[in-house]
Amino acid sequence: MSEVGRREVITAMAAIPLLRAKWEGQSVGRSVGQSVGFFTPTELQTVRVLSDLIVPRDDHSGSATDAGVPEFLDFVLTEWPEHQTPIRGGLAWLDRESMRRAGKPFREISGPEQTALLDEIAYPARARPGMKAGVEFFNHFRDLVLSGFYSSKEGVKDLGYMGNTFVAEWKGCP
Repeated sequence: MSEVGRREVITAMAAIPLLRAKWEGQSVGRSVGQSVGFFTPTELQTVRVLSDLIVPRDDHSGSATDAGVPEFLDFVLTEWPEHQTPIRGGLAWLDRESMRRAGKPFREISGPEQTALLDEIAYPARARPGMKAGVEFFNHFRDLVLSGFYSSKEGVKDLGYMGNTFVAEWKGCP
């Protein structure tokens, strides 16, 4: 996998709200959990697990899956072919590493085993050199999940964004 440059990340993140709007417009009649078409059913299961580890449900908001992030990613990747190989390859890497460690694919290992594996790839500065492919995948995937979540209704609610509301007197930022 090649390094993703700052410009590519900024361009991709700028396009997320537009793609989400397009996806939401096309999702009429499609139920949550139904794939748009990029991920295989097995990959989509892994994407759900991984997405919810990145954005878990808490007392304040729902999880990435509750916000429809896996289906959103499925749609986004059909629109961005250049991201397909790094994401599909990364999911395969994650399963291979999980099989090597625990004899099961990532989606089937225990929560603590999943967290231990992700801890090795979530912090680039601390990652071992042999984990470079996993680090690159996880950073890319995490960016996509967070972009999807925080551009969803659930994510906007989580941020406490109030939208365009009338302010009688501006008192500055809190």
